[in-house]
Amino acid sequence: MQKIQSHRTPHTKTFDLILTSMLASLVFIATLLLNIKLPIAANGGLVHLGTAMLFMASILFGPKKGAIAGAIGMGMFDLVGGWVLWAPFTFITRGLQGYIVGKIAWSNGRRGTSFKYNLLAMLASVPFMIAGYYICERILFNSWIIPLASIPGDVLQCIVGIAIAIPVCAMLKKVPMFK
Repeated sequence: MQKIQSHRTPHTKTFDLILTSMLASLVFIATLLLNIKLPIAANGGLVHLGTAMLFMASILFGPKKGAIAGAIGMGMFDLVGGWVLWAPFTFITRGLQGYIVGKIAWSNGRRGTSFKYNLLAMLASVPFMIAGYYICERILFNSWIIPLASIPGDVLQCIVGIAIAIPVCAMLKKVPMFK
């Protein structure tokens, strides 16, 4: 007699694929719906909610899902939002940023439950994001000087993301599904 499986664990490959796709979609939508072009030089950048969503995905679901969500979500925004030349750089930079946040937040079995490590994770990812976009602009504009104008906007974007992600993740980590 064959045993019937009465309870399916949500950690199947299909569930992971669906969850990761939803996280990438959330990052894309958060980036698309509210983004403000900064009036800092010609390429001052954007402040948008996608950074906060990337941070939340990485803290709540770990480095792999955070990296994929950030890379695909923000890369897709660049493709449809008029920033096509930036898309490959965004894919790499934001994927790396999501991975760093998740890796630190989930280190030593923490699974994103430590306020201190979550904050440290987000702060540690900022120089990589800034460097990634600096290199992007260096290549696109063939200048070492022009990319300097984008750094304040990149920092502001990360500050806004951290300010939103910290309280939201703290609240969500109290929900049984995220414990």
